[in-house]
Amino acid sequence: MLKRLYHWTLAKAAHPLAERWLAFIAFVESSLFPIPPDVVLAPMCLARPDRALRYAGVCTVGSTLGAGLGWIIGAVLFESVGRWVLHVYGVETEFYEIAQRFNEQGWLIVMLAGFTPIPFKVVTIASGATGLSPVVLLAASIVSRGARFYLVAVLLRMFGEPMKRLLDRHFGLITFAFAALLIGGFIVVKWLV
Repeated sequence: MLKRLYHWTLAKAAHPLAERWLAFIAFVESSLFPIPPDVVLAPMCLARPDRALRYAGVCTVGSTLGAGLGWIIGAVLFESVGRWVLHVYGVETEFYEIAQRFNEQGWLIVMLAGFTPIPFKVVTIASGATGLSPVVLLAASIVSRGARFYLVAVLLRMFGEPMKRLLDRHFGLITFAFAALLIGGFIVVKWLV
């Protein structure tokens, strides 16, 4: 099933609305959605390497705007939406223990979460809930998310065809490794928080 989704995404990369979907997924991933936009970014870059850097830019803008929504959820809607998201990721209790220290190292936490598989939405919501400056959040998001998405795009643009062959041949193993990294990110959040 995942392999069909991968091939479907490759085919849809040329669709006129592909960039909008990529921006939307990057946006909601930074505040609510559990699946990172890399899942859509990578196949799109493989299908259209000439647009890889543009796709990275779309992801960066969408993700940064989504970080702003995450901050608003934390600052304004924490009791309803924010608590629920923290509960879903299993870090609600621990969140309160580090809330005091969050602002001291908030920019570093945002940078780390923005570049790694750590669920970014937990950090963006925590940023709003603890009163981290939205300017700091957005600046750190631009740098960390931009670095991550542009790295993916550049690598796929340079080594796209061999990587596409590798994905076609070992899709199951690569999907398993990606899932392990994603689950590892949740564990790191649980451990850090």
